[in-house]
Amino acid sequence: MATHRPEDPQVPKNITQLLKRFSNGDNKVLDELIPLVYPELHRLAVTYLRRERREHTIQPTALVNEFFLKFTEQHRISWQNREQFYGVAAQLMRWILVDHARQHAATKRGGDRKCVSIRNVAGFGSQPDIDLLALHDALSKLEAIDPEQARIVLLRFFVGFTIEETAELTQTSHATVEREWRLAKAYLKRELTKTNNGS
Repeated sequence: MATHRPEDPQVPKNITQLLKRFSNGDNKVLDELIPLVYPELHRLAVTYLRRERREHTIQPTALVNEFFLKFTEQHRISWQNREQFYGVAAQLMRWILVDHARQHAATKRGGDRKCVSIRNVAGFGSQPDIDLLALHDALSKLEAIDPEQARIVLLRFFVGFTIEETAELTQTSHATVEREWRLAKAYLKRELTKTNNGS
């Protein structure tokens, strides 16, 4: 997959500076920040929604807009850099989609759960689709045990970052990301198997 870094080398620096100003209470920087991060956030939203096997009820633009609403509420976060920002963005988008999936399941009285495709994710066996809420629950358990592994799953599976990009975002080595990704997939596969077996 092609790298997602902006071509202009000044963009990451500008994003970091604006985030730090936002941390200091300068809400006016949003007018400058949003145009810089919007293209990447829209790409993240498209990647997220492409994972859903069934027709989804939220579009990428709407998902990004919901993210920005939640982002402006994150006043307690001390923003350090763009890598941290995109990591938080991925997490918030995950929660937004899970909330939508729960509402959808409640509307359908549990009979039409949202599924996500894992057809192209090595390590999960031959089952191509899994329930989004089951995956969310399994990932939440992993977060309690090993937050770093859970973050790698978030970036690799949900966002679609490469090993190299994930290593950069988590500030770890290529080998570490590969190892943690492998262990995380094994854990999630066990948890999802338990769920499927009703245990």
